[in-house]
Amino acid sequence: MKDEITAVNEQFLDSRLYSEHLAPVPHTKRTWNLWNLAAIWIGMAVCIPTYILASYMIKSGLSWQASLIIICLANLIITVPMVLNGHAGVKYGIPFPVLGRASFGINGIHIAAILRAIVACGWFGVQTWIGGLAFYAIWNALTGSDGSLGLDVGKFIGFGLFWLVNLYFIWHGTESIKWLESFAAPILVIIGFLLIVWGSYGAGGFATVLEQGKQLKNPTAVLSNHDGILKVQLTPLQDVQGNFKAAEYQLTIPTLSGETQQLGWNQLNPEGLILPITDANLAREALLNREKAIDVQFRKTLGNTTIESSVVSLTFPQKTAAGPMVEIWGYLLWLTAMVGFWATMSLSIADITRYARTQKEQVLGQFIGLPGTMVLYSFIGIFVTFAALANFDDILISQDAPWDPVSLLARFDSPTVVVISQIFMIIATLSTNIAANVIAPANAFANLFPKKIDFKRGGLITGVIGIIICPWWLLDEISGILIFVSGLLGPVLGILLCDYFVIRKKELNLPALYQTDGEYAYKAGFNPAAIIALIVGILSALIGYWIPALSFFYSLSWFTGFLISFVLYYFIFTTLSKKPVPAL
Repeated sequence: MKDEITAVNEQFLDSRLYSEHLAPVPHTKRTWNLWNLAAIWIGMAVCIPTYILASYMIKSGLSWQASLIIICLANLIITVPMVLNGHAGVKYGIPFPVLGRASFGINGIHIAAILRAIVACGWFGVQTWIGGLAFYAIWNALTGSDGSLGLDVGKFIGFGLFWLVNLYFIWHGTESIKWLESFAAPILVIIGFLLIVWGSYGAGGFATVLEQGKQLKNPTAVLSNHDGILKVQLTPLQDVQGNFKAAEYQLTIPTLSGETQQLGWNQLNPEGLILPITDANLAREALLNREKAIDVQFRKTLGNTTIESSVVSLTFPQKTAAGPMVEIWGYLLWLTAMVGFWATMSLSIADITRYARTQKEQVLGQFIGLPGTMVLYSFIGIFVTFAALANFDDILISQDAPWDPVSLLARFDSPTVVVISQIFMIIATLSTNIAANVIAPANAFANLFPKKIDFKRGGLITGVIGIIICPWWLLDEISGILIFVSGLLGPVLGILLCDYFVIRKKELNLPALYQTDGEYAYKAGFNPAAIIALIVGILSALIGYWIPALSFFYSLSWFTGFLISFVLYYFIFTTLSKKPVPAL
């Protein structure tokens, strides 16, 4: 294999399919050991999206224990195809766009690679926006400003600064990335444990903090109609002694005229949570305006400062199906979303494993670095948020819980603590962004025009697209995006693994991967079996998105697309190649 790699690097210098960044990596340049591979996963997994993953599940009604189990199971599932797809990277030293030429064809791979690249560009933009918020928090801490909850010029300046930091590492190549990940990994893990110590100490103990989490499953307020009597059940957050943190509440009722009427601030009764709206006319109008919301807000006084919560809009509960099957499908939906979190990396993992020395190191490195870190950092996110409920008196309702660590750390009074902690948030986000969202799209864009686009230019294209997609509008849609993306990328992985392990038995014609008229040219550079399997797999995975009766397939979009494309590719390929179909 060593001689074959050398021969390829000498023979195909003039091929339009060859460039320095797409060439097989010689064994003498494979410098990533087990620690480097584990570190890159720790660096990628320790990031703000990981920190807040469980929050989306808890907000939907799951317990924190169920959320962690789903995250653990999903990451164990995705690590298996991750190490399988990383095998070719180690054996042949080739990146994902070159590996994919074997199954999709020398031109067909552009479809799969650009699909993966565009998704990565979206993630790059989201992560860059998050990193920019850390710069924004540092500026506010140094200037004494409170900052803004909405979009403002300062946040866009922070976004631009962090974008330039990312470009610095892109311009200095993969060795700078390896250094960044090895440097960041231990620091980030230590910071996570320090946050747990802070939470435990401030709230009165580890178990006390976890008890606080039960409150997040309770709705802040519930609107109900009992025989024409309108009632609002209020449940703001409680302190560790069990007392409401809010002292007063205010209701805003819609009227038939289209206007609203505030009932004014009232003392919150610590014993009775059921608060009937006693004004008969207002209650009648609210009942007739069922489609409009009743707003509730809480407040309290801390010293000379009045703290007000966010406004919570209440509507009458809709009748929905219930039962064990609905609950199970809810779990499966979240499992699919969590698998989709690393669906991008499962495709392009060869971009990283091509620098690994042995198969053993790439397998152990990934299993050591990915599942455990994802569970640990998700738990840290859960625990620290629970601790914030107890440690910060101005958090009155669950909707205001600081799930975002940038927002949490910005709440500390000491500018020094805020600045130092936000620097670590910048490192965490940077290490994830570069490894997970730059290497793959940079290689994909380079594969489009190997002679004109190198890794640096591919990374620059990634950065520009990351701005164009307007990430500040995507951040709140992560869970839905993950499920949809799963349906796009699962079929690609199914085709890659079927081709490499089942069809070719891990044996590739390395020179043909760089030949325009070789074995992998197929028909005009496209493998019909792969294209058909990809289209059918994606449609099967996503059809439930448009047709509710088939939502089963969409709930399991990654699994649906993966299995259908895997099996379909197998039978179409063996049929078109006129070979007897071997046993699966």
